[in-house]
Amino acid sequence: MKITSQSGEVITLEEAIKYVSLFQKQNPNAINSYFIGIEKLQELLKQNNCIGMRIYPGINNQTEQSNLVLIGVDKNGDDISEGVILEELITCPPLCPNESSLLNRK
Repeated sequence: MKITSQSGEVITLEEAIKYVSLFQKQNPNAINSYFIGIEKLQELLKQNNCIGMRIYPGINNQTEQSNLVLIGVDKNGDDISEGVILEELITCPPLCPNESSLLNRK
């Protein structure tokens, strides 16, 4: 499989619900979702030679909470490590959507 600006697949809401529900069932204490603002996302994606992003799981060593690290990727499939790297996404919990088809309300 090759990394391109078209990598990834669009899925239906029903498929998304199945994926997320199974994860939540198997990981009841895990973070349910992560939010990032559009301006920060655009800042990452507008870097020179950026064709997409890679998402790494991580743990913030100050809070000891899991979070994600987002980094731009160039046409060779390499991380753009001399550019914008994002972290400290907003997690659910505690800041969850009021309504979501994907959120398993216990």
